[in-house]
Amino acid sequence: MEARREAMSAVSLGLKQNWRQFSLLMLINAFVGGMVGIERTVVPLIGAEDFHIESATLITSFIISFGVVKAFANLISGQLADRWGRKRVLVIGWLLGLPVPFMIIGAPSWNWVIAANVLLGLSQGFAWSMTVIMKIDLVGPRSRGLAVGLNEFAGYFAVGTTAFLTGWLASQYGLRPVPIYIGVFYALAGTILSLLVVRDTRHHVQLETAGIAKDVSTISFREVFALTSFKDRDLFAACQAGLVNNLNDGMSWGIFPLFFATLGLGVERIGILKAVYPMVWGITQIVTGPLSDRWGRKGLIVCGMWLQAAALFQTAFSTRFVWWLFASVLLGLGTAMVYPSLIAAVSDAAHPSWRARSLSVYRFWRDLGYAIGALSAGLIADRFGYAAAIGSISGLTFLSGAIVAVMMSNHPKGSGRRGQVGHRARNRRNTATAHNEEERA
Repeated sequence: MEARREAMSAVSLGLKQNWRQFSLLMLINAFVGGMVGIERTVVPLIGAEDFHIESATLITSFIISFGVVKAFANLISGQLADRWGRKRVLVIGWLLGLPVPFMIIGAPSWNWVIAANVLLGLSQGFAWSMTVIMKIDLVGPRSRGLAVGLNEFAGYFAVGTTAFLTGWLASQYGLRPVPIYIGVFYALAGTILSLLVVRDTRHHVQLETAGIAKDVSTISFREVFALTSFKDRDLFAACQAGLVNNLNDGMSWGIFPLFFATLGLGVERIGILKAVYPMVWGITQIVTGPLSDRWGRKGLIVCGMWLQAAALFQTAFSTRFVWWLFASVLLGLGTAMVYPSLIAAVSDAAHPSWRARSLSVYRFWRDLGYAIGALSAGLIADRFGYAAAIGSISGLTFLSGAIVAVMMSNHPKGSGRRGQVGHRARNRRNTATAHNEEERA
């Protein structure tokens, strides 16, 4: 007990007070993002050119396996973080990711690529989730949007940079193995830093919860899942928007390289287009994350979803590189408005004692969008063509933004919402308990 008090006394909340660990976690999340970046340009082309797969649905199957596994890894990552600690789950995520680049390099069949993405989905679900949660733990409730924005900047800037580098290397040395060597470096560096340098943030959570009523900690995972998924209007709006956001990202991951290649673009120019979108997304989150703290989450989410829809529509029905490049910028900007605002909105509504679980449920629905987007876009592309697949996802993205506009409240800061949701959950649980006791009597 005395050791715990001493540890707590040495802990403080805030970005300035914890900048060293925060910066380290940003670097580690850049490596996490880079592991996805090695696939953004070259892996769909490996399926088409190395393995001679003609079906868009079959080529995007590696994204489906990635998305489904990552979604379920997200779902349990919060539970594991609360039980085992954030650092342990982060290290497990990196250990699962270590074989991925080697499997892609040596893959004798497409099934090996799918299997590698099962491991990548597990790795991303654990490692990326922990870097987000640990940063939120470090900064406390006042700067969640900033923390998420910086985290996602590091991850998605690395996605874009790696997509560009792998595209350039592929144009010089072929699709395999040279471009994938970057992933070997990311996996080794991320594992070593997470194991040896990162410190757990459990004491920061204890400090934040010290002055808050304890009874909300008894909310079960089933209650957290129901609250986050559909019982609370704001959280439902966030979950469906997150799902559609990653649905269109999953579509762009698998369909864009094939679409651009059929219209005559070489792998280097495809790499540029695939890099611009996540790089703009990553960089502008430095601005949009803090803006969501000041302006509120709702407006940025709605405008961002509609900007994504416009960018996808322009991509589908343009035939010139310059317009595709402009659309990629718009798509990145729209996603930057949406991504940190959604995570911060969910964090606002969750008590610190079950915030990790609530974020895990949100990330479950969000990353399930990868699989749904890849599958639906592949089926539409095989039947009606790539442009039709991109255009249909554009319409769905616009509709998702409209749902947020109608259903979500605008709460720029989190203390009020968190208390209200926790209070409603307690009331429902207490009412049910009283009803059961009356029946027994």
